[in-house]
Amino acid sequence: MAALAALALIALVYGLVSRSAERANLSAPMAFTAAGVLAGPAVLDAVEVDLTGGPALILAEVALVVVLFSDAARIDLRALPGNAALPGRLLGAGMPLTIGLGVLGAALLITPLELWEAAIVAAVLAPTDAALGAAVASNEQLPKRIRQTLNVESGLNDGLAVPFLALFIALAVEEGAAGAGSWVGFAAEQIGLGTLVGLAIGGLGGVLAEQAIRRSTVTGAFEQIAFLSLAVLAWAVADGLGGNGFIAAFVAGLAAGRVTESCGQMVFDFTEDEGQVLSLSVFLLFGAAAPEFLGALTWPMAAFGLLSLTVVRMVPVAIALVGSGLRWRSVAFLGWFGPRGLASIILALVVVEEEPGLPALDAILAVMTFTVLVSIAAHGLSARPLAGAYGRWAAALPADAAEMSEVAELTVRGAPR
Repeated sequence: MAALAALALIALVYGLVSRSAERANLSAPMAFTAAGVLAGPAVLDAVEVDLTGGPALILAEVALVVVLFSDAARIDLRALPGNAALPGRLLGAGMPLTIGLGVLGAALLITPLELWEAAIVAAVLAPTDAALGAAVASNEQLPKRIRQTLNVESGLNDGLAVPFLALFIALAVEEGAAGAGSWVGFAAEQIGLGTLVGLAIGGLGGVLAEQAIRRSTVTGAFEQIAFLSLAVLAWAVADGLGGNGFIAAFVAGLAAGRVTESCGQMVFDFTEDEGQVLSLSVFLLFGAAAPEFLGALTWPMAAFGLLSLTVVRMVPVAIALVGSGLRWRSVAFLGWFGPRGLASIILALVVVEEEPGLPALDAILAVMTFTVLVSIAAHGLSARPLAGAYGRWAAALPADAAEMSEVAELTVRGAPR
């Protein structure tokens, strides 16, 4: 009850001053995380929530399920392939390179970690979060191609990180165990079953929901609920069968969005309003738990966290964009705005839930917490001024510049209003 009261209070206070707060570069994730720290056991001790289990963990997982499904449902994948598409470059080349460089950095700096535990850290920190760079995604001074690239990337890379994480968890658990290579079966089960369940539920459920809407047998309020229930159903069924529920939710979104006309808009309407409450609730609970998670933090872990937000992100982005025609300022801008947030928090908690006996759990939580806290502050404070400066520079570019190329509209995750 105390957690609900804290959530309602900060939502009310921030809502009343939200416009002024945004002008002062105080984003909603910053406010809700800070409120969580203040209300949590480390300060006022008014809210005590076990984020690694129970209802709080379920809330966090449902938030990620909704995000994965809705982002997948709203994207036209036919517009992404090809070397000319910047989102395709960042997703197809930049993300694997980010994970690879992250594995190397974590293994070298955080010496207690085994190789596959370092890989888990890299996968947890690979996805980016559009909410932390909302001032960038909503700034119309920026070239549309640049804004869209960041928005589409952040909308899809959390779903793409899940198979990597499932594989790395399997490797970390099964390495050295009896039956060499048994991790292959586990990973195939996680990814394969998750994909099959997602395709079945998303495809069939999407068709049924679409037909009900066309026949006017469903009321307006349940149009959104019908589609979003597919996300939770896919997650729950896949998990019950031994597959990965998050992969299932993501694939279900892809399937439902492909076979129906209205799914994308339905989930867009939900996540732009009610869905934000789920995400901000997770930031509040994360703030309350952050001091405890940071208990195992060491200087090498903190150093890797900083590298994860800079070198580990920016170098792969630069490599992925070679030959794209973008100026170096644009490449640096895209590289810097790779904030870590909701997906990293929840993926770390998924590791705790699936493998509570993993020796590196404290280190994984500590690195994730430090990195996300720094990102919330650094990207939240820098989004508006850097976007303004970059927008003014881009306004002077010639019409034939790569940054100014016409692109198709690919709405994924909208910026919080």
